[in-house]
Amino acid sequence: MTVPIPASFRAEIAGRAPDGAVGPCENSGSAAGGAVSSGRAAGGVSGDDWLVRLPRLLDERLDAWDLVVDGEPWHGACALVLPVRRIADHHRLVLKVTWPHVEARTEHLALRAWGGRGAVSLKAAHPAGFALLLERLDGDHDLEDVGILDACEALGDLFRRLDRPATPQFDTLAGQIPCWRGKLSAPVPGVPRRLLQQTLSHLDDLAPGLADGAGARLVHTDLHFMNALAPLAEDREHDLGRGDWLAIDPKPLAGEWAYAVAPAVWNRAEETARAHSATVHVRMRADIIADVAGLDPDRVRMWTFARLVLNAVDASDHGDAATPFRTRMIALAKAFAVS
Repeated sequence: MTVPIPASFRAEIAGRAPDGAVGPCENSGSAAGGAVSSGRAAGGVSGDDWLVRLPRLLDERLDAWDLVVDGEPWHGACALVLPVRRIADHHRLVLKVTWPHVEARTEHLALRAWGGRGAVSLKAAHPAGFALLLERLDGDHDLEDVGILDACEALGDLFRRLDRPATPQFDTLAGQIPCWRGKLSAPVPGVPRRLLQQTLSHLDDLAPGLADGAGARLVHTDLHFMNALAPLAEDREHDLGRGDWLAIDPKPLAGEWAYAVAPAVWNRAEETARAHSATVHVRMRADIIADVAGLDPDRVRMWTFARLVLNAVDASDHGDAATPFRTRMIALAKAFAVS
């Protein structure tokens, strides 16, 4: 069958340059709602070419995995998700197909390592096509609508449940630091020099305590309020200790969980804007997650500051359109700055 591709998804993907050999250092964490690296290296496939191939890729996966479409598709900035049923047993699942980019290369490996404990369960993967068959979760029930204190506690609990040693297939957080140093060492339009210098100082402090190799942990680096979904109601009845929330859409790295707190700071921006003290509000978010997850609060604050500044630096490459985002990242970083 031919699956209709939503026009809104085509608009997200069209015009993208290939994202091939560029490393994750090209982007510090998808803060702009799924933005990925700029694709300045050779390799990969352009957004336009991939959109041409997408209908055939979907048909191939539906046939190979014995699936039938079971509802309207939805999407984020990089992936199309189809609700499906397995023809043999009518089991409800989702088929996720992602525009090929660096951050998505090892998603299937992370989900396989977690084995459904704290994360969506992987049923099958076609890595060459960036296609995954996943358990279906409740897409209308995430942490966006949960009170911010409870939502941060839930994220901290997910950090604990997902924590396990990383395997050698994953890019390392330690390996990104030299690239970040290069980005921070020259003046960046619109980003105060003192923030660049303080980030370099934080990286000096963080690097010696950052486990690499055998000591590194497998980290979901984009675990925010919309990337935690509830299981389907019928599956909760047969829950085997998986908890009320499951993580989706990992951008995995081998590193430390203190690095992963920042997305909870830059998301749900409207609540930060309404807070009597934005500084107290966002630092409270980070502190709650650190406390529940058992993380060193000083390392959490330094990594959060560094990621916010790096997001601002990345935004400077995208011209005037990214100015509001860059300004917000700078304001949030100042809340974590050393006085």
